[in-house]
Amino acid sequence: MTSIPLPGAERIGTPVHVSGPDAPWHRVRQSMDRYGNAVVHTTWGEWLTTAVADPSLRPLLGRDWQRYRRTTDPTIRYRFVASRLATKYTAAAALHIDPAEIDLAYRTGGRPYLRGLDQIDVSLTHTDDLIAVGISRDGRIGVDAEPADRRMPYDLMHGHVLSPAERTDLTALPEPERSARMLRLWTLKEAYTKALGQGLRLGFTEFGFGTADEGPATHAQWSFATHLVLGDRFLLSVARHDAGLDSSSDTAAHTMFDEGFMGAVAELLD
Repeated sequence: MTSIPLPGAERIGTPVHVSGPDAPWHRVRQSMDRYGNAVVHTTWGEWLTTAVADPSLRPLLGRDWQRYRRTTDPTIRYRFVASRLATKYTAAAALHIDPAEIDLAYRTGGRPYLRGLDQIDVSLTHTDDLIAVGISRDGRIGVDAEPADRRMPYDLMHGHVLSPAERTDLTALPEPERSARMLRLWTLKEAYTKALGQGLRLGFTEFGFGTADEGPATHAQWSFATHLVLGDRFLLSVARHDAGLDSSSDTAAHTMFDEGFMGAVAELLD
């Protein structure tokens, strides 16, 4: 993987592979305790048995149940349910509660959030059969992934992806190193803009990670990391903002949930 200096990478938990409901979820809690954030990755096929056979699927999906039922394409249907289950199980592991107690809602543009848990931020991404979820208790988080072998033609893409400093840095590189580095920059910028809640609305050429850039990587409150996951098949990037919130490792549900909200959830589940 081509080298891009990423200050603060040591403040982001190493991605944890989870293979379904019976995965080692304690590793998510350990990451939250140590870093204040956690990142998991999985494939939708690893959740297929739960999606097909689990009698508790409806309460697990909650308000997403009707969307799941309306989706007719089986691939889209099971990818959808797997991504929601992975998000709920990740949040539940971080909060020490049952996944069915998580109320997953969506902001304008589709970004998920945990209703009643303003201090907890989540980010979801998927590509091909990969699903990745990021969760943070002390600021915004964004995740993005691409197949590691995806080619990004420099001549066609540099004007849409790279800052002027990045173009200077990459021009002298040979192919395929230049394409690989541009792909990594793409995922980092996607993760960063997702953390901001901007998505592609923030032009990727307006900020960068080049040697002469005054970009997000130069600000101490931002941390970035990139990992190859699932047998090096996918490139997974994470952007995390430290908002200076309470860094206490206590993320148990009884201290994080709003009590009024918990009462409403209890009534809904009865």
